[in-house]
Amino acid sequence: MTIKKKLNQLEELLDIDKDTLDENAELNQINEWDSMAVISIIAMFDDSFGKVITPEEVKGFRTIKDIIDEME
Repeated sequence: MTIKKKLNQLEELLDIDKDTLDENAELNQINEWDSMAVISIIAMFDDSFGKVITPEEVKGFRTIKDIIDEME
């Protein structure tokens, strides 16, 4: 999966306009990044990537790149 597709998947998950996120975006600067987003990210990793991640791991993410790197 390309970085662009990963960004688009995250934009859809966070209900953000397409092509507005970039890898360097800090999660604490994204209004839509909240506890529901954390739950959605956990579900996405399980459903789309077959990976189990914990809420603590998600809370350790600081940027969109951190999430994308974990998608590998």
